[in-house]
Amino acid sequence: MVDVFVYVTVLNLAVQFVPGVLSETFTLSLLTAVLLKLVLEAVLRAKSWVVGRIRTAPTVLRRIVAVALLVLLLPASKLLVLELVDLVFGDAVRLGGFWSVTGLIVVLMISRFGVRWLLAPQTTAEEIGIGSRTG
Repeated sequence: MVDVFVYVTVLNLAVQFVPGVLSETFTLSLLTAVLLKLVLEAVLRAKSWVVGRIRTAPTVLRRIVAVALLVLLLPASKLLVLELVDLVFGDAVRLGGFWSVTGLIVVLMISRFGVRWLLAPQTTAEEIGIGSRTG
């Protein structure tokens, strides 16, 4: 739920400050944020899977194929976002072009990380064993 709140906030800021980004209503912004959440989660899982394949590839050829897949997945994910938003919302929501979506996704990911970091319980040095006198 926190991710959707972050996505709505970032998306509405983009609507306000980036000329190519448009959402006609707040409801559409909210629905777009949910769609972005679903798509980006799927893309992150796919990227994690590919990175895992790179790390565990038994041969150089398989590692090269996995790297090539990752290189194709990065721009394809942005195009997927553009196409899905167009398919679901039509002209009521526009995220700009490839570079606008890339920037938007980068800001979404950074914002998501930042909010999760801020909301995470803070561990002290003693809790993780740094500086404690054991022994």
